Amino acid sequence: MFEVAVIEDSAAAESALDPIRARLLAELAEPGSAATLAVRVGLPRQKVNYHLRALERHGLVELVEERRKGNVTERVMRATAASYVISPAALAAVQPDPGRSPDRLSARWLLALASQLVRDVGTLIVGADRARQKVATFAIDGRVRFASAADRAAFAERLGRAVTELVAEYHDEAAEGGRDHRVVIALHPAITKDVPEDATEREDG
Repeated sequence: MFEVAVIEDSAAAESALDPIRARLLAELAEPGSAATLAVRVGLPRQKVNYHLRALERHGLVELVEERRKGNVTERVMRATAASYVISPAALAAVQPDPGRSPDRLSARWLLALASQLVRDVGTLIVGADRARQKVATFAIDGRVRFASAADRAAFAERLGRAVTELVAEYHDEAAEGGRDHRVVIALHPAITKDVPEDATEREDG
């Protein structure tokens, strides 16, 4: 079982978003049969079986083992991942395009970049899984509290300069056998439960 799996197919995404099937996926973090799942989710075994077949068809659950009980064969299933991410590729015709109207200060452009990140890394993960290899990535997640909008702007300016200088130092357009890497750096207000309007205020400030 993978820690995270990427759903790129629109039909698979639709199947995973069905409330009953999403519940079954959560329950199948540990192996289970239609009979045991039926008790947990309060549905008839036949209905659970129907949903499991659909999930299996889209590669979201897999067969762990078959147990013979009298004249009945019990199929024990397990989710293929502990959690799932739906790639924007599943909505290919309407997926965000960060190439349109790039604006470093636009929250919607940031969202388009994030969508591209999910799509690209998802594609890399799927390819790496098939090749039984790992994807070379690096990420930083942190939090900073600014005293003012001016401090935030100054921080963003210095960060931009630092990254530009670092890229210029290591980028080698003529490197034989080199491989391009995408660098995405984002800064956005942290979500707070107490002050939901905080994000809007800081974006406009």
